Amino acid sequence: MPRILFIGDIVGRPGRSIVRDRVAELRSRWSLDFVVANAENAAGGSGLTAANAAELIECGIDALTLGDHVWDQRGFNEDIANLAAVCRPANLSTQCPGRTHLIVESGGCRLGLFTVLGRQFMKLHVECPFRKSDEVLGEIRDSVDAVITEIHAEATSEKVALGWYLDGRVTAVIGTHTHIPTADAQVLPRATGYLTDAGMTGPYRSVLGRDIAPVVSRFLDGMPRKMPVAQEDVRLCGCLVDFDDGSGSCLGITPVCLGSDEPISNPEAR
Repeated sequence: MPRILFIGDIVGRPGRSIVRDRVAELRSRWSLDFVVANAENAAGGSGLTAANAAELIECGIDALTLGDHVWDQRGFNEDIANLAAVCRPANLSTQCPGRTHLIVESGGCRLGLFTVLGRQFMKLHVECPFRKSDEVLGEIRDSVDAVITEIHAEATSEKVALGWYLDGRVTAVIGTHTHIPTADAQVLPRATGYLTDAGMTGPYRSVLGRDIAPVVSRFLDGMPRKMPVAQEDVRLCGCLVDFDDGSGSCLGITPVCLGSDEPISNPEAR
């Protein structure tokens, strides 16, 4: 019964630091076969660089996904094609560089992974996440034993709808982007795991990872200002997904929220 740790949006240096400090031990203690992380906020809180990607892979992450901040770091559009463990959202324009999905292997088990961006309240113009999910699944279905679909979206309804749409066709549908962990982890009727948002991996004494004062001030006066990444109450958040490697069915999905100095307890029996 393979096990995946999916890590929610890594935010800035604090998020990268807790990944560096905790992932190797988590792999051992929780018998993880795969570790996947959303890294779209890993570089200064917005975007990813090739150097940050290499740092995170070195920490023990097998695959990195991205979201609407995919192109925020200068030059990343030129680097992404050379990053074998990174995929961009699949429903961006076909003219965009980068991989639309990844396939990673551990112990003979092949895990397929792809991200779609939502279209509600999001700034990027993208293809339909539902139809694009159909398309990617058609490409990889015969090459993998399990599939994780990430939906990086603002609207909860859009995330939930995609979960139901893909129920029975993927191992799990996991939401990201809003940085707040949700309490609705469940296995849907046709054995697809679902979680609306995995939360962020970064500083929780913040407003979605940013220093509190400038964010509050911007809400008050509407004026633009710098919003540095916060530093306090750093946590690693995400979820564990256990699945049957014969059918790809989800056997359990368990939220994870671990502080920097918090002892690692054993999750529920596999």
